[in-house]
Amino acid sequence: QVQLVESGGGLVQAGGSLRLSCVASASTFSSYVMGWFRQAPGKEREFVTAISRSGKITSYADSVKGRFTISRDTAKNTVYLQMSTLKPEDTAVYYCAADRSPYSTSDNYRARGMDYWGKGTLVTVSS
Repeated sequence: QVQLVESGGGLVQAGGSLRLSCVASASTFSSYVMGWFRQAPGKEREFVTAISRSGKITSYADSVKGRFTISRDTAKNTVYLQMSTLKPEDTAVYYCAADRSPYSTSDNYRARGMDYWGKGTLVTVSS
């Protein structure tokens, strides 16, 4: 079992940047694949990005590719989501997630999500 706590959400103007953080409680943080998902008002939750246990492999949704970067710091049990060139359509609650299984494809994460979830942090991008 792992608890995930997100922070860093807020209000930002279009074109701006924001960095989200997610601290995991597990001492075995490095054994989890980590990811970020988001849910916009009135829409289903969608996959944003994932990072392998080693941090060497990442994947992104097409909608954020080139603008968002995921990273992880094992010493701090933390995964980050650096968001740049934000757009109003990025407005959503962003959820940190952790998965026990080996790193998989983004299609798999879109289909089934991950094993553990944080409570989310709201990002609002104004036009």
